[in-house]
Amino acid sequence: MKSHQRYTAEEKNVVQGYSEMFLDVKNRGEGAFIPFTVAGDPDFETSLKIVQQYVDSGADALEIGFPFSDPVADGPSVQAADIRSLNSGMTTERCFEFIDRIRKFTSIPIGILVYYNLIYKIGLEEFYRKARKSGINGILAADLPPEESNDAVYMAKKYKINQIFMVAQTTSNQRINEVVKRCSGFLYVVAVMGVTGARSDIKKSTVDLIKRVKNHTKLPLVVGFGISKPEHVSDVIKSGADGAIVASAIIDIITDKLDDMDVAKDEIGSFCRELKHSTK
Repeated sequence: MKSHQRYTAEEKNVVQGYSEMFLDVKNRGEGAFIPFTVAGDPDFETSLKIVQQYVDSGADALEIGFPFSDPVADGPSVQAADIRSLNSGMTTERCFEFIDRIRKFTSIPIGILVYYNLIYKIGLEEFYRKARKSGINGILAADLPPEESNDAVYMAKKYKINQIFMVAQTTSNQRINEVVKRCSGFLYVVAVMGVTGARSDIKKSTVDLIKRVKNHTKLPLVVGFGISKPEHVSDVIKSGADGAIVASAIIDIITDKLDDMDVAKDEIGSFCRELKHSTK
């Protein structure tokens, strides 16, 4: 299957899974480039055009944030995007509609970053049912501890969705072993201590963490938090990661060009092509 294949809503059973995507990328001698955006930032239709730009610029998968009023894991860039999205009228229901619209132009894997209160408010099973119907491949609930995740993992398996978890530099080897028992799709490796946000460099501790985690799982490892430059992407791929998520550095382009989103989309496209090229 071509990773950017177009298809209709009735053909959602052909959505590309993470395992297929990572195999395709590996066979090309590359790492996976996964750009992030908050659904509905700065508004529904413009946000869709930004995601289309991601796809056209070589994204191997997508990470879509559902806006939340208190995103404790996120730094100023994503917080500002959440506020813009919520102010534009985005709700959880509209986020599912947003994914439906994305699925009209791409079959690459889509993961969502969500806070558990949004899942709880709708109801666990209803949320996962809607996620499956929309064509979502993976769910990462940023504030859901693995120890409290049994019900979510059960629903993920029931609806054939990957439940994704994070590990960080503070995660012990014993805890990594517990996390990977519950995780599927890929394991999210947090590159830096603290919240999301662009950083100037990738520290040796990040490289050491990638190597340490690889001793505990065969799951693909995707590095995020602070990945903001092509050289960051290149460094983590060369260190053994299977992919990289870039968020704040792209969102900052949106923030800086709110008065001219046509220019923003062009800049985003150029930046994403650079980031993808750096995975080779």
